[in-house]
Amino acid sequence: MFKAIMIEKDEAGYRATLKECDEAQLPEGDVTVRVSHSTLNYKDGLAITGRGPVVRAFPMVPGIDLAGIVEETGNPAYRVGDTVLLNGWGVGEGHWGGLAQKARLKGEWLVPLPPQFTPRQAMAIGTAGYTAMLCVLALERYGVTPDKGEILVTGAAGGVGSIAVAILSKLGYTVVGVSGRPEETDYIKSLGGSEVLERSVFSSAGKPLGRERWAGAVDVVGSHTLANVCATTKYRGVVTACGLAGGMDFPATVAPFILRGVTLAGIDSVMCPRNDRLIAWQRLGTDLDISKLSLITNEIGLSETIPMATKLLDGQVRGRIVVDVNA
Repeated sequence: MFKAIMIEKDEAGYRATLKECDEAQLPEGDVTVRVSHSTLNYKDGLAITGRGPVVRAFPMVPGIDLAGIVEETGNPAYRVGDTVLLNGWGVGEGHWGGLAQKARLKGEWLVPLPPQFTPRQAMAIGTAGYTAMLCVLALERYGVTPDKGEILVTGAAGGVGSIAVAILSKLGYTVVGVSGRPEETDYIKSLGGSEVLERSVFSSAGKPLGRERWAGAVDVVGSHTLANVCATTKYRGVVTACGLAGGMDFPATVAPFILRGVTLAGIDSVMCPRNDRLIAWQRLGTDLDISKLSLITNEIGLSETIPMATKLLDGQVRGRIVVDVNA
């Protein structure tokens, strides 16, 4: 038996509860992992609360991240006792995820834990940090170097934003954060932000083009914010888009793209090819100041996950939430 957060939907309604499960209930897969840590991400919050149509099958164990030890394996790439991690692949949406003490998964979804990190540190990074690293890699791929100018990071006090600020500042970029929580200004600056702008500057309808300022950007918000970021990006600048906290719409014009040559690079972390994942995690091992994870991370037990999901969606959580599934 093992403990898990279980989401169910039936005549009684939609609900998430902490349950005891039998290992025989685990879905198909060639690797069984004894989970030590998971995380609580925005998508997990949507799944647990039912505020978004995230879950595609019921019952479902949420949790798009996990780290733990291989307990059983039919996959030649892994041996019993290997420490592994997982991000995405539809886990926690269509396949039972990491907010449980055990998980059974496809071996090709797993990544060996980088030696620089403990399982807890890897989950402090999680999908959010891995996504932030994919954004940084995209900026580099399109030629955005520190000498090109300022990089804007929206949602800078959140999971992706916090780690993006920390990585970019360590790499020598001048980073400007955006946040709707003025009380987090000192926190964002402690991660390496040079300035913090109020979210309202970007969150309402703007002009097709504004004053050029950003050499690049990491956007987790979408909607008017993403449109305004594109409109104020410098000639041949690059905007990476990886989130929709402000909405799925994109009320923009083509002006930034055809008059300034701005590149809008979409970042998908869920189905990202394995080789790109390995590169991202390798770079996290060298380009993220591990000491800053303590500033970014809150740790909770599995029993605290359900109420914390509501706080996360309501914007009451700073940085990353690590879940010790055995606490």
